[in-house]
Amino acid sequence: MNALARSVRRVLAATAGAALVLLLTSPAALAHDRLKASSPADNAKVKQVETIELEFTSNMRLPTIVLDGPDGKPVPLDKPDVDGAKVSTRPVDALQPGRYRIAWRVVSSDGHPIQGEITFTVTDPPAEPTPSPSATPSETSAPPSAPPSEQPPTQAPAAPVADSQSGGSGTPGWLWAGVAVLVAGGAAVLVVGRRKGASTSE
Repeated sequence: MNALARSVRRVLAATAGAALVLLLTSPAALAHDRLKASSPADNAKVKQVETIELEFTSNMRLPTIVLDGPDGKPVPLDKPDVDGAKVSTRPVDALQPGRYRIAWRVVSSDGHPIQGEITFTVTDPPAEPTPSPSATPSETSAPPSAPPSEQPPTQAPAAPVADSQSGGSGTPGWLWAGVAVLVAGGAAVLVVGRRKGASTSE
């Protein structure tokens, strides 16, 4: 009987010890840091994703974030930025429609690494880039070529002015007048000479 009582006391002591260990270790287990929220959320459907943000229950360090595209290939991301309990990054290029997977890993405040995955779906294609408002038609297109300069109308050479003092044959009129005067003078001298000769012979 005493042996049975001792055995029962040993079992109870062992059970109490195990319960005490569980009570002491469970708060530490519950105190491990974890992912609190994410953007985009797990299994979310979004039009586009410009920023990936992970929020934890405590400050994190040494973050690593990998984004896999619909074809399973890694999508380029900016270097993760840590702001206390938040870790964020941005895709380098706009995401094409399809299902994506975020794989993350951080070191928690107690020095233990934690990791996880998030999936989401992009539904819309990237928006078309809009032209810069500073661009003007004169900047985007070649300037129109200048119209060919108009040549002034060619003037016909001026007709020579007829000499009013020249005759029809081209001999000056004053020359003909001089000849006529000389002829008339010679005739007068000849007539006068003949008259003198006649009077002396009588």
